[in-house]
Amino acid sequence: MSIKTRFLVISDTHGQLFDLKEAQQANADVVIHCGDLTEESKIDEFRTTLDLLRQLPAPLKLVISGNHDLTLDEPAFKKRLSEATQILEPELVTRNFGSPGEPRQLFEQAKDAGIVLLDEGNHGFVLGNGALLRVYTSPFTQSLGGWAFQSSLHMARRMESWTTPIRSKGAGCPQLFGAIARAKPLLHCFGHIHEGWGSKLVSWRDPPPIIESEQQQPPSHFTHIDNSQSVVIDKLSNLTKGKFDDADMAKLKLERAQAYARKGYCSTSHCSGDPHPLRPGSQTLFVNAAIEGRDDSLPTQPPWIVDIELPKAAGLSHDPEFTTG
Repeated sequence: MSIKTRFLVISDTHGQLFDLKEAQQANADVVIHCGDLTEESKIDEFRTTLDLLRQLPAPLKLVISGNHDLTLDEPAFKKRLSEATQILEPELVTRNFGSPGEPRQLFEQAKDAGIVLLDEGNHGFVLGNGALLRVYTSPFTQSLGGWAFQSSLHMARRMESWTTPIRSKGAGCPQLFGAIARAKPLLHCFGHIHEGWGSKLVSWRDPPPIIESEQQQPPSHFTHIDNSQSVVIDKLSNLTKGKFDDADMAKLKLERAQAYARKGYCSTSHCSGDPHPLRPGSQTLFVNAAIEGRDDSLPTQPPWIVDIELPKAAGLSHDPEFTTG
């Protein structure tokens, strides 16, 4: 038995308090924040993001760190401090970034609001609607230097064939894409690349192509995705004026962006009876939910409301591997 489950997916809030009043009314079962909770990892930015999450009425709110959230990666933060070119006053560091461990303590204190900070690994939840959510999460991105959670090569070894919201570096991590192509999760949520906002229902090639050595030729969009059977739900280029757009096309895109602004979110549903029901094991819904925009014409990009079907969590509510949410 499958249970319709609604996700509110956001990412890249960067310490800003966005107006999500309309999205609040969508009655999500689960909120997923895919990373970059802050801009500079300051303690007040974490408090702002937690205030934003508390305003969302979902019973379970899953949070993944991002490369901007340096103080949640304590070894990386200590390394950054040790490499500072000038002497930093401890009182100033504490005032701006909190005492050691304080950002994580804020999330511990927010658990009564259903907020759960997830580290890298597999997690299971029995939802209030009776559905089972299995999720693999990771804050790691490809090494860029000087940021938090810098490494992605090990992720491919850790992913399993689970229902998998996961954060990634949307500009391209071959190892992560390869892991997703093998696991074929129902849902792949991420952010980080603001200009990559959008969603696509990806159909995987069946059977997948034979690759002699993934190190020489890892899975890619060209080899493993059947684009003729995939559906773009929406993308940023549909909302912002392109270099070669004439006045009429620019007007249509502006009107589309304004319609989303009035609605307050972008929604897509892939349950039984929908025009494009999600086929488990054959399709994955990719969602880039970066809220902070890159264009003055669209400074705030819409959050995503996603409906998919999850298996019923029969007999698992008392399993220590799973958390009731």
